[in-house]
Amino acid sequence: MLVLPLALTACFGSDGDRPSLLEGGQAGGPQSFPDNFRSDALALMRAYLNNPVGVRDASMADPVLREVGGRQFYVSCLHFTPRETDGTYKAMRERAIIYVNGRADRVIDRANEICAGAVYAPFPELEKMAR
Repeated sequence: MLVLPLALTACFGSDGDRPSLLEGGQAGGPQSFPDNFRSDALALMRAYLNNPVGVRDASMADPVLREVGGRQFYVSCLHFTPRETDGTYKAMRERAIIYVNGRADRVIDRANEICAGAVYAPFPELEKMAR
């Protein structure tokens, strides 16, 4: 249990001018529910994936409050199978999207613990992404 906050701390370092979630910055106070979580997740995944075309088996869990780095954030979990650079498909991936102040902020690669117990529903919009 104590390993998760430490592991996630590395994911929340500063990106140049971007304030770190752990330093307070834009994350102070109670978090608002991400009303546009599906469209925000799509925009973030379009930038996150090397090739957003050809994603298969996409599903998404509605955002729930989870503790990340010692603070409460809305987190939505994704399952999907991306197309590899050689055109093949390999294992399904699980990722977590962290929402800060109602907006998609980060993708967490190692999402096993944070997504434990997530209830997934089909997310066909992720499968229809284009460049």
